[in-house]
Amino acid sequence: MAYWLIKSEPDVYSIDDLRSDRQTIWDGVRNYQARNFLRQMNKDDFGFFYHSNVSPPGIVGLVKVVESNIIDPTQFAPDSPYYDPKSFLDTPRWFTVKMEFVEAFTKMISLELLKQKFNPDELWVVRKGNRLSVMPVELEVAQRILSLK
Repeated sequence: MAYWLIKSEPDVYSIDDLRSDRQTIWDGVRNYQARNFLRQMNKDDFGFFYHSNVSPPGIVGLVKVVESNIIDPTQFAPDSPYYDPKSFLDTPRWFTVKMEFVEAFTKMISLELLKQKFNPDELWVVRKGNRLSVMPVELEVAQRILSLK
């Protein structure tokens, strides 16, 4: 079991959307490093759901991987904002996972608090200029994050 931090803008897809849907594929990731992290995820890994591009940003809940190594279908859909004309069914470029809702935290763990509690080597989301939407979280750091909720 591993931990990850996954970002989403709440006006695009929020923790409440996932609570309502119960499960979703984490589609639309179009950064190769983030894609590679998605490919490393396994069933039963956990993800910290982070609301980005809001004030304040922060971790708002916990999700669980229920299926891994899924071909992201949005890359093949010309009407999708995530369409990739260089992707083909026999040679897909983008992969994803299916997540399920575990819990919404009663209070957000803000980026400000995360910066106070973790250094950039421990938790990548506190690194200046970090824009990755998917990143690993070490077990010890995950346990410390969980103690903040």
